[in-house]
Amino acid sequence: MNFLAHIYLSGDNDLIKIGNFMADGIRGKQFAHFPEDVQKGILLHRFIDTYTDSHDIFRQSTKRLHDKYHHYAGVIVDIVYDHFLAKNWTKYSDEKLEDFINRFYNSLHQNYDILTEKTQGLMPYMIERNWLLTYRTVEGIQQILTQMDRRSKNTSRMQFAVEELKEYYDEFESEFTSFFEELRKNANEKLISL
Repeated sequence: MNFLAHIYLSGDNDLIKIGNFMADGIRGKQFAHFPEDVQKGILLHRFIDTYTDSHDIFRQSTKRLHDKYHHYAGVIVDIVYDHFLAKNWTKYSDEKLEDFINRFYNSLHQNYDILTEKTQGLMPYMIERNWLLTYRTVEGIQQILTQMDRRSKNTSRMQFAVEELKEYYDEFESEFTSFFEELRKNANEKLISL
């Protein structure tokens, strides 16, 4: 799952959301100096990634992309699944997506001092381009995939994956819907146990 899903699955605690959001850049036990709720977010992020990568439905989605995009297939599906979360947001939350996103951006500003340097560097671009809201449209996904492809010096060819998204749109959406119900339940149980 990508940024939006990780934040959403963190519940209402801003520090857990922040930990979950910035966890990719934190290796091993390097998180021990963060506040306890940030640590919980990091651990929740790791649980979500492990659960997602080993799930049959997620693997079914990545299999559709693997021949063309190889090890980037999982990254692409993470982003595609965030698209379906954003697109179908009202099924998962009573809060408007724009309000949810703005609250998260505000919490990043309010907790700037505890963010990793990587997150501090990423934050202005993310907010200025409103990445989280961009996920809602296929055009937005195209922009995100193109930006990520540039970071790989265009070796991933991810910018072209929007063609598969369009071609298999219904299949991806159906897989996301089934998978996300299971993930929500399991992530919530994990969050309670942390």
